[in-house]
Amino acid sequence: MDLIELLGYYNLTRQESALYLLLCSEGKLTGYEAAKASGISRSNIYTALAGLVEKGAARMEEDTATHYIPVPVEEFCDNRIRRMQEYRELLLKAAPRRREASEGYITIKGESNIIDKMKNMIDAAKERIYLAVSEHTISLLLPQLRSALQRGLKVVLITDPLFELEGALVYHTKTGQHQIRLIADSKNVLTGDIAAGSESTCLYSQNRNLIELFKEALKNEITLIAVTKGS
Repeated sequence: MDLIELLGYYNLTRQESALYLLLCSEGKLTGYEAAKASGISRSNIYTALAGLVEKGAARMEEDTATHYIPVPVEEFCDNRIRRMQEYRELLLKAAPRRREASEGYITIKGESNIIDKMKNMIDAAKERIYLAVSEHTISLLLPQLRSALQRGLKVVLITDPLFELEGALVYHTKTGQHQIRLIADSKNVLTGDIAAGSESTCLYSQNRNLIELFKEALKNEITLIAVTKGS
């Protein structure tokens, strides 16, 4: 993921992102200097600079000529995150509430969206987590799993040999590298794989019959692992 793509998450356009990185490199520039150095046309450069100022990524210094100075990256990011947290609180208070949870089957597409859903399921759990994934996938979830253990949740993992997590019940087997099976609190389940990157697909459901089916399958797998290990 390049820097321009990362800055896109902070609401900068690609042109604004490129210009912000140029300002960070040069320290300060006039509009003319920025256009010359970036290759952006004079007609577009002032629109992009105005966008940076409006979005809190740059400030103007009035002297004999107007210079544009970048807001330090850490300050810019902190300000945007703080504002998003404020918006989050407003949305949580004002957004309509769904009357009852759906027991249907929901498709979640894209590796990053799937990982986010797993993190949210683990963070929202109150009693127990059953998770069967590769060690690599667990590495993406370690902060959430450690937090769950600190909250006193039962955490059961089926993953690759040698992996250990203090406080969790870990069963070792050769896993499918991209396969995902997650049950949280016996209330919701996520299953599928992330082999296809942005085209990856998982199924999420709160259907009780499906959850019980997956719970039974995981219990049988754990029993088989224990029998094989003891033989």
